Amino acid sequence: MRPTTSKRTTRAQSSTADPAALATTLAERRPEDIVDLLNQNKSGFVAAVLLALPEAKAVAVLDQPRLRHGAGIVSMMPPDRAARLLDQMSADRVADVVREMRVSVRNDLLVLVGAETKSALESLLPYPEDCAGAIMTTEFVAVPSDWTVEQVLAHVRAVEHTRETVYAIYVLDPQHGALRAAVPLRRLIGADPKGNVLGAAADLQPLAIAPDAPLDEALRLISKYNLLALPVVDVEQHLIGIVTVDDAVDTLVARQNAEVQHFGGMEPLSEPYMRIGFFELLRRRAGWLCALFLAEMLTASAMQTYEAELEKAIVLSLFIPLIMSSGGNSGSQATSLMIRALAVREVHLGDWWRVMLRELPTGIFLGAILGVLGATRIAAWQLLGLFDYGLHWMLIALTIAVALVGIVTFGSLTGSILPFILKRLGFDPATASAPFIATLVDVTGIVIYFTTASVILRGTLL
Repeated sequence: MRPTTSKRTTRAQSSTADPAALATTLAERRPEDIVDLLNQNKSGFVAAVLLALPEAKAVAVLDQPRLRHGAGIVSMMPPDRAARLLDQMSADRVADVVREMRVSVRNDLLVLVGAETKSALESLLPYPEDCAGAIMTTEFVAVPSDWTVEQVLAHVRAVEHTRETVYAIYVLDPQHGALRAAVPLRRLIGADPKGNVLGAAADLQPLAIAPDAPLDEALRLISKYNLLALPVVDVEQHLIGIVTVDDAVDTLVARQNAEVQHFGGMEPLSEPYMRIGFFELLRRRAGWLCALFLAEMLTASAMQTYEAELEKAIVLSLFIPLIMSSGGNSGSQATSLMIRALAVREVHLGDWWRVMLRELPTGIFLGAILGVLGATRIAAWQLLGLFDYGLHWMLIALTIAVALVGIVTFGSLTGSILPFILKRLGFDPATASAPFIATLVDVTGIVIYFTTASVILRGTLL
């Protein structure tokens, strides 16, 4: 109970407390816990708190990827103090912060930061956010291939405090600088100190990626080969950076958060839910909601086309929600499967026809299962006397069964192919969200339903 009380007290003070007093309270806390509290406050207040913290602690907090509005926070600090903090941060985090700054503020800071930080920024800033170079860091340990293990370990001890990570030591050709091997620190510790560093390396060619390679490829390689760090090399195989597993995880979590909100049919939120402004929340939700509403108007138009059929057989209206929801559900299932499969490269754009060949029989069989359930339900209610569907109840049951086969099949095909189309057009497949698919299938579901009814019930109810 005691930690909970302390946490509540600190949270309550955060918006009104003196920054220096709050900094004293936070000085002994972990950077990750400090970030949770500071994320609830405005950038100016956070900047004041960080300035009041010990410098090493402030750097550790700014280095946390989960800290929101890092660019705004740093921009509100005195330029000389901000530059000193940036010089002590990890290179990739500095690039993330500086990339979001206004150009004028960025230019002022670049004049004040140290030569090493400036060089790292010049290497990292040109890469767009969707490539491996955007999340790589230039802080790695590299040694020439003619060094002994003893020399390498001495070098690691000397530079370790200036490197973001020392998961592996990268061995370079002493003449051309090309990457020759990646030696895990664990193998170095157990190797002969007098032996050559290459003796501790695996015989396999080290895995590496180009800086302009898609970010998804870097994430795939790290996941597939259980890497703690992935080397990034240029066309001449010169090592220019590494992508660490923690940065890959942070990127993946951020992407999944955005995709989850896309699935809900809205723009991703840039702020925590409780902090985002009312009108900003409306803006991010209203656009998609209006678009889906306008699309649903097509459903009303489709139903108006079959007004005569509804007047003759009002019983058909009882099953419209059942029909529409079944098609939307099958489409949402297929969409979710394809977005995931495309993201982890289980399928590629050229596999669309294979996906269709799988989804066609799958949709037919799933529709048949639902069709049998629907027909059974109608028969049970009729025979048990729970509801009277009329003299032609068997034809109504057949109509529902056949319509469900057609609608579920169409939903499965549409839901599985739409992500391919969006990706081919350069859009995020996650925008093929469940509400969008459900709306699309609703319209076609009405058409399929009443067309089926017109054929089966002609001469009886219609």
